[in-house]
Amino acid sequence: MRNILIDAGLKERCGEAVLGALQCKVVVKEDDASFLELLNRKIAELAEVELSQANKREKIQSTRKAYKALGKDANRYRCSSEAMCRRIAKERGLYYINNVVDINNYLSIKTGYSMGTYDLDQVQGDILWARAPEGTAYQGIGKDVLNIEFLPALFDELGPFGNPTSDNTRAMITDRTKEILLVYYVFDGETALIELLDEAEGLLKKYAQGQDFEKKIIL
Repeated sequence: MRNILIDAGLKERCGEAVLGALQCKVVVKEDDASFLELLNRKIAELAEVELSQANKREKIQSTRKAYKALGKDANRYRCSSEAMCRRIAKERGLYYINNVVDINNYLSIKTGYSMGTYDLDQVQGDILWARAPEGTAYQGIGKDVLNIEFLPALFDELGPFGNPTSDNTRAMITDRTKEILLVYYVFDGETALIELLDEAEGLLKKYAQGQDFEKKIIL
């Protein structure tokens, strides 16, 4: 497993900040019909939630509180799980990207935790989860340049590449991806993370030919 640490400054502001990490090899392809059925059932279930209630789920609330503690406006920079749940509540569904990205999104909307899945070939050296310094920005996936200052971001030797709101295009999953790092961004402690990582492993085995799994909770 790639070496991952949490910066002391992030822990000072967010005492229950934890990462659930899973590393494995995959085959990236289009979604299987059986997985799309699973995903669409969850989307249909969440579509019944009123828009005003889309951010009231416990795990989304814990992320919003963390953003406030870090000095970021959680209404202007919504975490990805909240953004997806709001989109579903507006009956806009989700974009289908590929099997690996869509497994990430399924697990995120199911749990309420924001998540990221990254191409490890594009990540250099050790990884640090830290509060992004003032003025930090990068190219978000499907977005313009994103201001990520004060967001809890993942950094490698080349700079930031992911956070709970939007990831950098540098480490995005493509058809060429062979090995991934999947991350649960957690701000309410490690309870149930082992079970969630096991669920992610099961889905990646079944729908992405996942193998050589390594899992770790970073405290």
